Amino acid sequence: MDVTSAIKAAKAGQLEFRVEKAGIVHAGVGKASFSYDALVENVAAFIDAIVKARPSGAKGTYMKKVSLSSTMGPGVKINFSSLHG
Repeated sequence: MDVTSAIKAAKAGQLEFRVEKAGIVHAGVGKASFSYDALVENVAAFIDAIVKARPSGAKGTYMKKVSLSSTMGPGVKINFSSLHG
């Protein structure tokens, strides 16, 4: 429930995510009780972690699109280039 320490841990590299065969990545980046700013920071830190984890041999566009959803809700497309400076 401590948003500040969760953000610090995420920025320090403590992220857990799983990848499907098709390249879809699943990860929890927040809870409904988080503030807007905390969620934006968590999503930005997650995208940065994915970009940094890119294999050196990967060619072409690494991330084509990003969607954000609740556990059982519909996905909403987001502009990740605005989050990943």
